[in-house]
Amino acid sequence: MRELFFTLTFCVFLFHLQAQSLTQTIRGRLTDAQSEFPLAGANVIVLNTDPMIGTATDTEGYYTLEGVPLGRQSLKVTYLGYEERVISNVIVTSGKEVVLNLSLTEQVITTQEIVITGKAEKDVTNNEMATVSGRSFNLEETGRYAGSFNDPSRMAANFAGVAANNDDRNDIVIRGNSPGGLLWRMEGINIPNPSHYGSLNSTGGPVSILNYNVLDKSDFLTAAFPAEYGNAIAGVFDLQLRSGNSERKEYLGQIGFNGFELGIEGPFSKNSKASYIANYRYSTLGVFNALGLEFGTGEAIPQYQDLTFKVDVPTQKAGRFTLFGMGGVSDIEFLGSELDLEDLEENFYADENQDSYSKFQSGVVGLSHLYYFTSTLYYKLSVAASHQSQWFRSDSLSTENRSPIPSEEADLVNNKYSAHGLLSKKFNARNSLTGGVILDLYDFDLKNNWLVPGEEYTIRDAQGQSLLSQAYAQWQHRFNDKLTLNTGVNFQHLEISGSTAFNPRAGIRYQFNEQQAVGVGYGLHSQIQPLEVYFTQTTLPDGSTVLTNQNLDFVRSHHYVLSYDRTLAPSLRMKVETYYQYIYNAGVTRDPSSFSLLNAGADFDPIDETNLVNEGTGRNYGLELTLEKFYSQGYYFLFTTSLYDAKYKGSDGILRNTAFNGRYIVNLLGGKEFRIGRKENTLGFDVKLTASGGKLYTPINFEESLAQGYEIRYEERAFSEKSDAYLRADLKITYRINARKVTHELGINLQNVTDNQNEFSKIYNPRTNTVQTRYQMGFFPVPQYRILF
Repeated sequence: MRELFFTLTFCVFLFHLQAQSLTQTIRGRLTDAQSEFPLAGANVIVLNTDPMIGTATDTEGYYTLEGVPLGRQSLKVTYLGYEERVISNVIVTSGKEVVLNLSLTEQVITTQEIVITGKAEKDVTNNEMATVSGRSFNLEETGRYAGSFNDPSRMAANFAGVAANNDDRNDIVIRGNSPGGLLWRMEGINIPNPSHYGSLNSTGGPVSILNYNVLDKSDFLTAAFPAEYGNAIAGVFDLQLRSGNSERKEYLGQIGFNGFELGIEGPFSKNSKASYIANYRYSTLGVFNALGLEFGTGEAIPQYQDLTFKVDVPTQKAGRFTLFGMGGVSDIEFLGSELDLEDLEENFYADENQDSYSKFQSGVVGLSHLYYFTSTLYYKLSVAASHQSQWFRSDSLSTENRSPIPSEEADLVNNKYSAHGLLSKKFNARNSLTGGVILDLYDFDLKNNWLVPGEEYTIRDAQGQSLLSQAYAQWQHRFNDKLTLNTGVNFQHLEISGSTAFNPRAGIRYQFNEQQAVGVGYGLHSQIQPLEVYFTQTTLPDGSTVLTNQNLDFVRSHHYVLSYDRTLAPSLRMKVETYYQYIYNAGVTRDPSSFSLLNAGADFDPIDETNLVNEGTGRNYGLELTLEKFYSQGYYFLFTTSLYDAKYKGSDGILRNTAFNGRYIVNLLGGKEFRIGRKENTLGFDVKLTASGGKLYTPINFEESLAQGYEIRYEERAFSEKSDAYLRADLKITYRINARKVTHELGINLQNVTDNQNEFSKIYNPRTNTVQTRYQMGFFPVPQYRILF
């Protein structure tokens, strides 16, 4: 294959480049884990260096370690009265300084020596209030795993409880919930779907707008999350953008599946700590198509571009102003009128009987201010404006002459103005309290019309504003260095429907010893319905319309979680969690049917049901196991498995599988690094094996479909059929070369190396009255080149 030959040739060329004996700088800032105030005078050393490399933090908590050897390094941080901490596997390259911001937890019993090692860094979330079902991730992890496409969403699919059996989208299905139950947050602000080609009622899409090169350590939570997170019943992605290097200017160039990418970061001046970082990306899929690679859209070429940036300006008393933003635009056309029917299997989305045109926009710009009144009392105010829009038009093609017939058009726009203000007080080593208010003002313009001649009607036509208000308080009490209690309450009110909800949260964790810990978590969670659902019109016999969904209440969910952690060896950890989730107030039809909004996101169709009421229920339960060897001795592995059951009841009262009830998920990942030539260069191999239950679907009623001329399914048999199990293997090969002040990274991702045929969907063809089975991507090699300088 041409693209594979090109990649291997380039790899051989770079292989012969010689690196010199090089070092790099590690810098960052150290803060208190609860108050986030900088710690002055703490010791930071690089382990296993001779002579020892070390320093102390300055009055603002900053530290700088110069002359650090390249490769994977470990840092040790100590400070009187605080738990010692060791951070392992810090990757040091020649092309970029390492900026590593750290925090320490104050000891409750200061006479007892406590060491928190780097073996469980990924289990330590940024949010100190997260007791169970939480995990952090960083840039290196997002880019390392095979099959992740440098996408945080696809990376998270490797974690226990997360299903991802769709090669062409990055929807997050957590413990059998709809992907719509996920909350996206960035820099303290609730943001719209950060995906290209993402609709208003979804939380994912084929390509992520998120740029992993700009991400800092972030949190992923899957149940019983802290009180500051409202308007979600499934999970939370709490993203942090990293600040640019405040000491020197650095550049990045990258080309791969996600696009051509350019990045820049650096200080505004040598006399301040103010910095900036920005990354721009433009689609490369046209190039991949020209090389003969098929990625599920046939001759339709997705076009997209995006930008992510952050400006960080420190102020006096450890405060700072932060300006941040993320945005992307995308479009695509699927033209059945130009479709080669013999190649239909190569296009997941096209319909030979339809022409469709789509455009999408999504983005956010925000400003925050952090100010410390004292070293233990601070406030933070964040304000932002976001935009999300989706334009869609489809034309049916005449079965006689293939001429286009107008079918449907939608122009959906949602602007949102947000504010998040919080006040946090650390009383002492035992107690800390945080309270805040979150306001999201939706400013929407929703138009959707059915255009079939003789059948024209308006699905929705609404303009206006509505406010979602939240207030929360959360308290952490540490009885001692082993036992911690986190409690809180979240209140939310939606102006559209007048809905109000109080959501208590609680979690307790007990650390038996350095090897074992147990945690228990509970949370009541509430979420609004998809915005466009409130404004779907019902046409009365006299021709007038009424909004029968406008008074829908929040869907609500109880989460119960029991967690057990055990360290089996210095770099080997096991975690077991079991959970039960009960969902009520789900939107279902007033007349008996199998419909439920708990299945929203199972397909790409908009939700046009009317006469909905809050009488649906659901329940999910399961058991999850994680066995992870953190990187040491040149290799790592991660094994996760989930056994679960997800059921729901529609207004007909029948208990059914949800659309997302795959029953099981198994992931096995591993990787090995080899030093090539001089020790600064590395050759890495990463592999991933995934198996999960097949997709559930509703069988097609052929007789009715033939009579009506379009697809009709057996509604009373919803999600009763199941496709074959999903199986996939991915392999990633990466070569890193360190030259003076430059790092080259060349890799190739071999997606679905066994070329296994995983079912994508079953499509009804009214022309032939048959069902066509379409399959997901087969073997798909993706080369990538990255340069840091």
